[in-house]
Amino acid sequence: MDNSHRNSGQEPVAVTLAASLKRHGTEVLFGQSLPSALHLVAPDFDMLQVNYRTENAGGVMADGYARISGRIGVVTAQNGPAATLLVAPMAEAMKASVPILAIVQEVNRDQVDRNAFQEFDHFALFSSCAKWIRRIDVASRVEDYVDMAVTAATTGRPGPVVLLCPADLLNETQRLIDVRSAKLGHFPLDRVVPDPERIAEAAALLAGAENPVVIAGGGVHLSQAVRELAEFQDVASLPVATTNMGKGSVDETHELSLGVLANALGTNSPARYTAEILERADVVLLIGTRTNQNGTDSWKLYPKGARFIHLDIDGMEVGRNYEALRLVGDARLGLKALGEALSQAGLKKRTNARQALVTSIADRKEKGRAEAASVTSSAQTPLRPEFLMAELDRLLRADDIVTADASYSSLWVLNFLTASKAGQRFLTPRGIAGLGWGLPLALGAKVAAPGQRVVAVVGDGGFGHCWQELETARRMNLPVTVIVLNNGILGFQKHAELVKFGSHTAAIDFSPVDHAAIARAAGCNGIRVETGEDYIAALESALGSDVATVLDVITTADAYPPISVFENKL
Repeated sequence: MDNSHRNSGQEPVAVTLAASLKRHGTEVLFGQSLPSALHLVAPDFDMLQVNYRTENAGGVMADGYARISGRIGVVTAQNGPAATLLVAPMAEAMKASVPILAIVQEVNRDQVDRNAFQEFDHFALFSSCAKWIRRIDVASRVEDYVDMAVTAATTGRPGPVVLLCPADLLNETQRLIDVRSAKLGHFPLDRVVPDPERIAEAAALLAGAENPVVIAGGGVHLSQAVRELAEFQDVASLPVATTNMGKGSVDETHELSLGVLANALGTNSPARYTAEILERADVVLLIGTRTNQNGTDSWKLYPKGARFIHLDIDGMEVGRNYEALRLVGDARLGLKALGEALSQAGLKKRTNARQALVTSIADRKEKGRAEAASVTSSAQTPLRPEFLMAELDRLLRADDIVTADASYSSLWVLNFLTASKAGQRFLTPRGIAGLGWGLPLALGAKVAAPGQRVVAVVGDGGFGHCWQELETARRMNLPVTVIVLNNGILGFQKHAELVKFGSHTAAIDFSPVDHAAIARAAGCNGIRVETGEDYIAALESALGSDVATVLDVITTADAYPPISVFENKL
């Protein structure tokens, strides 16, 4: 990178903006051509431009990139209609606590409120889905506002922010007064420890409990606290379950791991019987979770008579749905402090109960696996998703990344794949659960971790929202594997309508689509799969390919995940 222009005393605002982003660790801009002034100078700062086909997919790519890289994701867009397409991915990031910086071009400053081309009120547009929104109107304030934006996104509970940049401002030349050095683009930016007195109180509760259980949410990943959680689980001999977003925060093969305990605990759920351990818990430690509807099975999963301890960076989430002992702070530092306090409080009771607990967990896991075997081992045609997940699980490595669309795709991944190490990543859009997220999440993850294999599991309904990004995968050389569960219907919609109304609308059926042909038309590999034998061979080939590959797998329309609310109703 040539910084000579930075020492000349003057530079265009676009250069100052690019230099500021680079200072905060930005290596990638997800964007098309606008703001052009920024993208034209970004290569001088060794920043890669990943030019998406649609803004909503670009926002999701920035989300996936941030979740894997641990750095703020940056997405750019034009004013007006392009900006409106960022609302959905930013809403997901807002709910899922993912730091994204959206740099949106504005009309020239002297054209504001004159009905300029594609002029729109972006403050109103983003008010519901951003932590912070500002417009830069003065050239000398560029670095101020970039620093504020990045800080807002990465401090406290992470989330999306918006920086509005008038087109004429970016071309303006300014006189440099000083060059800053602060690097704020990683998260969590500021770690804080919960109140020590409350830590001691929580440790006493856990030490004296008869049947304590830990629930790990997505905040464990955001805090990069998986190692501390693993140590806490093992040293304190505590059983740990995860929410949907918390999957991978613990090693699910560990003898004290209960699996994902959320909204899919019906017949054939591998975690169906480990959930009984949670049912009899007298103390529940919640870590980094919003205690949202799906994560708590509509707030029915956790025992009513239990005492709750809630560790979270956002004090507004602590006690929102379950009155709790409040541990407001960073998950990593909080777990470390709680582990030390628990050792002082005494671990004898936990240690003495461990072997019986381990045996109980092992027996319940085996019972769940045996019950699910009828679907995970069945190579019937059309194929069942449980079988497809079992074969994928067999081939996955601990450093592989799996993404999924919302709806059934997420539940197949979360309930039928195994996190074989603490920290393995499974990216699902559980913030607001939008369709069309699986492929762009995978592309963003692949940009962040080019040396790791990335697999996206999507339904044909969700894939229809974003298959244009296959061209992005090919052009940007992002060899991901996409498994399309092609059952010809909107599965969740159909089954939910049947459960609620006894009938379903006509909107759930699709005409046949050859997704493999679409992939090949975009320059990717496309393989149509109809048998178990063909699936295994195609999957092995795709995982080793240096080109993005779509497996268009014909699946049965009758399969549905073990969603608790569907039990005995379909």
